[in-house]
Order: sequence, then C-alpha cells, then structure tokens
Amino acid sequence: MTEQNYHFGIRVNLQQFVHQLWQVLLVGLTLGMMRTVVPALAESEFGVPKGSFLLLMAFVIAFGFVKGALNFVAGRLSERIGRKHVLMLGWLIALPIPAIVFYAPGWNWIVFATILLGVNQGLTWSMTQTAKLDITHPEQRGLTIGLNEFSGYFGVALAGIVTAYLTEWLGAREGLMWFGMVTIIAAIITTQLWVKDTLAWAQAEAKQHAAGEATGPIARFPKNISDTPTTWQVFTLMSWRDKRMFAFSQAGLVEKFVDALIWVFYPVYLYEQGLSLANIGWVVGIYGFVWGGSQFITGKLSDHVGRLWPIIIGMWVCGAGVGLMLLGESLWWWSISAAITGLGMALLYPNISAAVSDIAHPAWRGSAIGIYRFWRDLGYGIGALLLGLASNISGIISTGFWFVTIAMFISGLLVLLVAEETHPRINPAIE
Repeated sequence: MTEQNYHFGIRVNLQQFVHQLWQVLLVGLTLGMMRTVVPALAESEFGVPKGSFLLLMAFVIAFGFVKGALNFVAGRLSERIGRKHVLMLGWLIALPIPAIVFYAPGWNWIVFATILLGVNQGLTWSMTQTAKLDITHPEQRGLTIGLNEFSGYFGVALAGIVTAYLTEWLGAREGLMWFGMVTIIAAIITTQLWVKDTLAWAQAEAKQHAAGEATGPIARFPKNISDTPTTWQVFTLMSWRDKRMFAFSQAGLVEKFVDALIWVFYPVYLYEQGLSLANIGWVVGIYGFVWGGSQFITGKLSDHVGRLWPIIIGMWVCGAGVGLMLLGESLWWWSISAAITGLGMALLYPNISAAVSDIAHPAWRGSAIGIYRFWRDLGYGIGALLLGLASNISGIISTGFWFVTIAMFISGLLVLLVAEETHPRINPAIE
C-alpha cells in the first residue's frame, strides 16, 4: 500500500473499524466471565474463608499489576512489531484460562488464571483502542474511544449475566469453561482472518506532522520531549513532567478503585444481602450496560464540548453512585445506584483516554496510551489492595465503599485544579 492511500476517518475505514469493535467485544466477554460468578462463589466453590477480604481481593490485585505492566509493554511493543501481532499474542496467552478455572482445586489457581487474564487484557484491549485511533480522524477521537469502550464493557456486562445463568444451568466450572473456550477461539480465528495492522497509518500521520502538512487545529503537544523519545522519556512525561498527563494518569488510576470494588465487593455484598446469582448479575450488569451504552453518547459529546468537564463531573457522579449503594436495601435501589455509577464512569472513562490521545504526538501515541493504561489499570491492583486492607482492619465490607467514594471526589478535584482542556479545536496550540 502506498503512503497516499492512508486515509483517516471512521467512514473510510469502516470495515476495519467494525472488525476492531468485534475484537474489543470479545475482550470484554473474556474479562466479564470472571466478574460475577467467581467472587460470589469464592467461599463455597474455591475455598476462600468468610471475611478474608484481602485474600478475596488477591486475584484482582494480581490482575491489576499484571495488566498495568502489560499495557506499558503493549504500547511500546506495538510500535516495533505492529498492532496485530500484539493482539494475536494476547489471545494465544488467554487459551489456558478456561481449563485452569475448570480444574482449579483452590483459590491460588484462580489467582494464576487471573494473572493470564491480566496479560491478555493488557495486550488485547490496548491494541483495539490504539488501532482505531490510528485510522480515525482527530475530530473523532471521543467518538472512537466511546465506541471502543461501549463495545468492550457491553461485553463485560453481557458475560456477567450469561455466566450467572450458565452457572445455574451447567454449574460454575462447566459454565465458565465453555463460555471462555468459545469466546477465545472465536477471537483467535477472527483476528487471523480479518484484522489488519494499522501501524502504518500512525507512521503516515507522524510524517504529515513532521512535514507541516497536518490539517485542522494542532493540539498542545508537550514541548519538553524529543521527536523519537525513549521509553523512559515518555514514561516520565506521562507520570509527572507534564502536569496534564499527570492529572489524567492519577484520575485513571483512582477510577479503577471503583471497578475493583464492583468486581469483587459488589457480588459479595449483594450475596450477603440475599440476592440470587442471577439478580447479582443483573445489578452488576446494569452498571456495565449503562457505562458501556452511555459512552457512545459521552464520547461523541466530548468531541463538541471538550474533555475536561465531562471527566471532572464523571469522577464525582461515579463516586456518589458508589456511596448510594449502601443507603438503600432493595433490588431497585441497588440497580439505580449501579446505573448512577455507570453513568459517571461513562462520562470520565472514554474522555480521559481521548484527552491523552489529543496531546500525545502520533510518533509516540502508542507508548503514551500504553503508559496511561499502565497507571490506570495499576489502579485495579492498588485499589484492591487498599480496599482489602481497609475492610480487613474495620471488619466490615462497607468501609471499602466509603473509601472509594472519598477517593473519587479528591481525584476529580485534582483534575479540576491541575489539568486543562485538551481538545485541539477548543484549546488549540498557539503558533
């Protein structure tokens, strides 16, 4: 393919865009199969002692640290060997997960399966997002990431509900094994047949910027970094040297406290309140469906109104939804609280990624996204560790809920004080 054939935009690359949406749906299904049944049945099926909050959180701690590290690796690796190769590697690593869950004699096997899941998610989800950003227009980044996360978290929610019903029908281990095997094998086959590598689009865009041929408003790219930065230079820029990137990275890390809480504590808390597995699947699923479905709107909204305020408001709404969960005692109340949390997540989640993409130069955008996702998904591990410790010390599960609520409000305030609008049309670079 010659360089002049690299056109940008969703419509002109629609076929490949749809293939990538299918891939992230499968990524979400793979993650979702471990989210409802496994925590709820940790005591009865996998031998976790009642009240062992830190042990219960062990598999999410492992997942967070592994996925965070692999996000870091995936972004940098994809700039060397291409997006498709990294995607395929992630799917191949996931192959043993269903069998490990099926034969698991104890909780340590579940932790190991979740480590493999973290590797899979770090490689695959990063690539679906990066690949779509490669082939779309800068004015479509909010919509692009919104669609990406909509598809992925729709898959997470759907898997949580389907596996809950499969567990009641086939049993926990059999249901998870068959669901996981079908999903992962379908992903490997469709990746091989239909996914194209998009690295060349990113390279063509970088050449346009270097030649001064980029059209439209130019983003406020960081100035204190070279055109071909080292991994350490990008890491330090994302982590503390650029105050905007620091604000977005810490917000990404803290918002994962919410997802760690919902992954483990929501099923356990609701199971203790007497809800059936199917109803737990629906409450957690409502959070996922609202989060996923609303991102189609909130991502596109940020292309018009900017990224900053949707992020800040989303952090506060999400935190409020978590706190509300403890203030009522009915299925309807818990469902509404979960929906509010999902709405807040929909406002912040795609738009932090869009903000990072706005001000990351195309020459090192893959690395920037990978490092942002490193910090964001490290929040699973750090959040799960802090939640487990807080609840172990207090002896009650509700402590974790209030901890997350407070953390989300403080993090949103930090974004307000430190960050700025990144949309290149609303706040363009001054030549």
